[in-house]
Amino acid sequence: MRKISVIFIVAIASLSSYAQSSFKEDVDVVQSIYGKSKSDLVKEYMNLPETQFAAFTKVYDNYETERKELGQTKFQLINDYAANYNTLTDEKADELAKATLKNNLAYEKLYTKTYGQVKKIIGAINAAKFIQLEVYLQTTIRSEIQNSIPFIGELDKSKVKM
Repeated sequence: MRKISVIFIVAIASLSSYAQSSFKEDVDVVQSIYGKSKSDLVKEYMNLPETQFAAFTKVYDNYETERKELGQTKFQLINDYAANYNTLTDEKADELAKATLKNNLAYEKLYTKTYGQVKKIIGAINAAKFIQLEVYLQTTIRSEIQNSIPFIGELDKSKVKM
């Protein structure tokens, strides 16, 4: 019993420290995985002629500003989850679930808006290429986060049967 208590405390401490210090932003996760900044990764992947890249950069910078705000909200939700993990109530779980779903929808709306803007300046293929990269990166980030935090009521996610 004591061993389980120690494991539980370590899991919660890990969750708290992960949410608060390891990655402050989505771009920190990208940097840790790919070893380069997100903007460098996007520039390399998009491989646009300089004239198109200059126009794309204006839209991309606006996109990143909005995306970072959504990322901050996501990490605030993780911190809130970590702070309430031990005492999670139905009301708090509902609040966190609804806020997470709202955040996910906001990402989808941002992708849609940005796709339309990028398509106008660099064409549909390159706009699709950009959105494909962004969705891939966000999926990777979500996966890293999910693999680092415990499920509600579970200490060891590897024991969950799917």
